Amino acid sequence: MSLKAGIVGLPNVGKSTLFSALTLNEAESANYAFTTIEPNVAIVNLEDNRLHKLASIVNAKKIVPATFQFVDIAGLVEGASKGEGLGNKFLANIREVDAIVHVIRCFENDNIVHVKNKIDPIHDLKIINLELILADLQMVDNIINRISKKAINSNDKSLRFEYDLLLKVKNILLEEKMLKNIEFSEEERQIIKNYQFLTIKPTIYVANLDASTYKNISEAKHYLTLKTEVEKNNEIIIPICVKIEYELSTFSKEEKEIFLNEYNIKKSGLDEIISKSFYLLDQSTYFTAGEIEARAWVFKNGMNAAECAGIIHTDFEKKFVKAEVIKYNDYVLYNGEKSAKENGKMALEGRNYLMQDGDVCYFKVAK
Repeated sequence: MSLKAGIVGLPNVGKSTLFSALTLNEAESANYAFTTIEPNVAIVNLEDNRLHKLASIVNAKKIVPATFQFVDIAGLVEGASKGEGLGNKFLANIREVDAIVHVIRCFENDNIVHVKNKIDPIHDLKIINLELILADLQMVDNIINRISKKAINSNDKSLRFEYDLLLKVKNILLEEKMLKNIEFSEEERQIIKNYQFLTIKPTIYVANLDASTYKNISEAKHYLTLKTEVEKNNEIIIPICVKIEYELSTFSKEEKEIFLNEYNIKKSGLDEIISKSFYLLDQSTYFTAGEIEARAWVFKNGMNAAECAGIIHTDFEKKFVKAEVIKYNDYVLYNGEKSAKENGKMALEGRNYLMQDGDVCYFKVAK
């Protein structure tokens, strides 16, 4: 299951440096091969200590972590929804990602030009959000125009429901509200999902600070103002210093630990962004473990055993028979499959079993 987050922001806010730090970080430290698909798309590892523990128990020859794609999306300017600057490319790239990482500048520096010649994080936030809203408005208008005649004159209740929902969506957007901050029923969400609206995509806000304000974050006025605004909608904001993260990504593991301790940081900003992106998309991980390889597999919460088997290979879902499942803590406690099974900790589950985070699985399929 390929997950993708797009890094967005106004020009000169630090998003491309953040992307470079992500790529350098993985190129230097990952056991799993770092891959650049295009100049602006990279695959980074979802580090999980559980996978390494399982690998040590089974003496796996290979460790394959779950991965996450990050896309460095072209800088946005006002008018992107009308094609200004690289607006069309920007909006097309956002449609292709599962989540948005929105980088906002929260520091003063006369040597780094700001497109508006002033530092105003909330204004910067609203520029991008408004462009996404305008793009969605244009899209919903086109859909309404296409189906309105048929929906109004038809006895098809589902089509009428969809039409009324689109009118509701249009009114929300006209109020300059993001769809992701609105409560919809499950039925409404399923319909909305089909249209790939930009403002429905979950978002992490990254406040880019300079080194001095990052050390004294309680006095970082621009960040604190932005934090208050973002948290009105219970959204995630991560304060980092992109410049520090870039430097940190060039260090060895030991140097990195020393540096983090000096700054009294428990977790690097890059790791925080990766893990929070994963969390935001309601994903979990199950494992397979053997001598050949120990591997982490990403699944969406609520998927059943057969669907999760299909992540390995589509035939596994079709030919699913049962799943042998051991909880991660039991697998570690009993030092592997054999002892866990002997102690009654292996469960045989059918296709409708809902997979849980940390399950260690072996799938049996029909030949």
